[in-house]
Amino acid sequence: MRNAAMSKAGTEDSSKAVRLAMIEGQIRPNRVSDERVLDAIRTVPREQFVPKFLRGVAYLDEDLEIAEGRYLMEPMVFARLVMAADIKADDVVLDIGAATGYSTAVLSRLAETVVAVEEDADLASKASAKLSEQGCDNAVVIEGKLVVGAPDHGPFDVIVINGAVEMIPNGLMTQLADHGRLVCVRQQDGVSRGVVFTKTSAGDGAEKAVGARELFDAFTPVLPGFSKKETFRF
Repeated sequence: MRNAAMSKAGTEDSSKAVRLAMIEGQIRPNRVSDERVLDAIRTVPREQFVPKFLRGVAYLDEDLEIAEGRYLMEPMVFARLVMAADIKADDVVLDIGAATGYSTAVLSRLAETVVAVEEDADLASKASAKLSEQGCDNAVVIEGKLVVGAPDHGPFDVIVINGAVEMIPNGLMTQLADHGRLVCVRQQDGVSRGVVFTKTSAGDGAEKAVGARELFDAFTPVLPGFSKKETFRF
């Protein structure tokens, strides 16, 4: 029993060391300075949210395919998007494309409540189990279409889309609260950039407007369902 306990402690120490190396070597040097975001990432064992055969590369600075066509976003890109979302402790967050729940676990350290949407039944089940293991009591996983979001649970102060998008359904934008922020990687004309959308209004019942601010160049695979439909040209 003692040897098993020592082995477990050694594994946990090793995981923390690799996580710290990821933060200091990949994330902080790429203009992620928000200590709340860094602390949230520091507390979540990323290797527990990938298949066993990928655990040895869980902290590499690249997207990891964890299911067919589904990826765990590159740590630096994810961290910069989360920082741009400016999540407050009393915010309600919608996590689109939660996959195995890593992003949801990090967001749960920053927000009051996180609603995660995952349309793959197997991934949704794994995400729920992993979040329970990590004690993320303020997060819930809903199985449903990613492009639909969770309209019955909104409005949301923040929406995080875990993957690149070529278009954002209007239905997701309507789920943003006043002054809400949506962050994602947007692919446009062959160029991919991290973007934060912010909903604002002129007050006095004026129609809400959504402004976009480009943040940084980034590449991540397009999330299924968020590609533009091809049109025929004659």
